[in-house]
Amino acid sequence: MTDGIAQKTCTPCRGGVAPLTQEAAEGYLSQTPGWELKEEAHLLRRNFKFADFRQSLSFVDKVARLAEEEGHHPDICFGWGYAEVSLQTHKIKGLHENDFIMAAKINLLAGS
Repeated sequence: MTDGIAQKTCTPCRGGVAPLTQEAAEGYLSQTPGWELKEEAHLLRRNFKFADFRQSLSFVDKVARLAEEEGHHPDICFGWGYAEVSLQTHKIKGLHENDFIMAAKINLLAGS
């Protein structure tokens, strides 16, 4: 269930902290269904499917608004019927709890 972590708010990461270990990232992964660890647990990614371009664009717009509210910005690639969202805390070149908070919130936007 994503509700627990989705209720948290992203906190600014100023660097100087170690990225999550693969084991710690895997622990958070259970709270973010549909997401996958990539690049030796330094990146979090999920593909979303939609009926058409308009729905993809609408979803991307919602994710962008959320990213601005949270101050944590994903990489997004989208087109007709799909959107791919990738999360990483660039300042630490890996994953932070913030990435999983965003993933859980994005899942709520997607209705999953």
